[in-house]
Amino acid sequence: MKAIFVTGGKQYYVSEGDTIYVEKLDAEVGATISFDEVLCVGDKTGTPYVKGAKVECTVEKQGKAKKIVVFKYRPKKKYRNTKGHRQPYTKLVVKKIVG
Repeated sequence: MKAIFVTGGKQYYVSEGDTIYVEKLDAEVGATISFDEVLCVGDKTGTPYVKGAKVECTVEKQGKAKKIVVFKYRPKKKYRNTKGHRQPYTKLVVKKIVG
């Protein structure tokens, strides 16, 4: 079964057994998380969400993505600015889709 759910302001299209990376969630590794904001389950769609539908996931890992470098400069003005950023993420494994 496949489903579309919302977390972190983004929509994810998943099926059972998939591994996904989402915006950081406050959960311990090994915990089970249930998402209630399900937009579509199989061929059922909701307005805006499907009633009684859930996507249950297990937290596999908390981590940070690879560093990106942000470099700004202004030509002929001797202005240079370098910054780095690592986005935190949560790795989830989809266990069950209820709908």
